[in-house]
Amino acid sequence: MPAIGDAHVLIMATNRFEESELFGPREILLGKGARVTLASLSLGEIMGTVHDEPGKKIKPDLLIRDASAADYDALLLPGGVGNPDHLRMHEDAIALIRAFASTGKPVAAICHGPWLLVEADLLRGRRATSWPSIRTDLRNAGADVVDEAAVTDGNIITSRMPDDVGAFTEALIAAIEARA
Repeated sequence: MPAIGDAHVLIMATNRFEESELFGPREILLGKGARVTLASLSLGEIMGTVHDEPGKKIKPDLLIRDASAADYDALLLPGGVGNPDHLRMHEDAIALIRAFASTGKPVAAICHGPWLLVEADLLRGRRATSWPSIRTDLRNAGADVVDEAAVTDGNIITSRMPDDVGAFTEALIAAIEARA
């Protein structure tokens, strides 16, 4: 069972990620001693958004196609409308999410990030939450949708919005530390 200081977390994102949902958890995890790696579709800078307005940029560490679930303790999927909408069209991204899920490692998605869990067919029969406008998509994918700051069901962690980053990240940390 890894302590958070020994954990290696992969964040998967592309352009139009919600700034606070990538940088917030990343800073908390780094502050607790975890290693954090960012994977994207290209190695060029990707730009975040703050409620759909341009935000900060960050340079990915590796390509999604080169990432392996075996090398990490958890996967974090930030929201933003454009980020998961774009990533769900890339089989490498969906395959990586499924690989994490199949190992039992924590897969954490916030805001619109659960769209990726829908695409990977990981929510059937699970409790989950998301940004209000995509909750019908979660229901249609078989999820029991609830309105809570952070929901953990097995190794899947979901959260609603930027205001929930603290609760979301704590749920992810708890899942990493509880993993045998």
